Amino acid sequence: MDFSFYQDLGAFDVSFDSEKYRQALGRFATGVTIVTGLTAEGQPVGVTVNAFASVSLDPPLVLICLANETGSLDAFTKGDRFAVNILEESQRQLSESFAGPQEHKFKTQFYETWDSDCPILPGCLVNLECTRINVKEGGDHVIVLGRVDRIEQAADGKPLLFFKSAYDRLGDD
Repeated sequence: MDFSFYQDLGAFDVSFDSEKYRQALGRFATGVTIVTGLTAEGQPVGVTVNAFASVSLDPPLVLICLANETGSLDAFTKGDRFAVNILEESQRQLSESFAGPQEHKFKTQFYETWDSDCPILPGCLVNLECTRINVKEGGDHVIVLGRVDRIEQAADGKPLLFFKSAYDRLGDD
């Protein structure tokens, strides 16, 4: 995948209010995921991520964006595999616990493993096991592209959402 267009953005001298930009993008509701992987030593790691998207159906590709200062970033940028756990609306506390520092995230957290040995979290709307295909720089983030190798999904449920810098949920049907 060619992200060379990104390099050309530096040629523009556009000044704008970064806080206004952050607030504007916060008006785009996103689902909440926990992306999990393994360190080079085989330790499980995970981080709450709302920058997640489907890229392609054939082949089945997804992307995640991680801040350059994300703890255990190498597990996702250098590791061969990762998992995306799409959270259900009742999993806010789980999301909050994975949003902090890496220490002790898996000390008491139950998980299962599939072929990749990456942690698969229970009770999620969807779990995706992925093979890392590519990593690209994207400003203060990295973009990780992965091929989906396995999918498990709940029969029903609603997603945990993030909107205007806060957790939210879909209205009742």
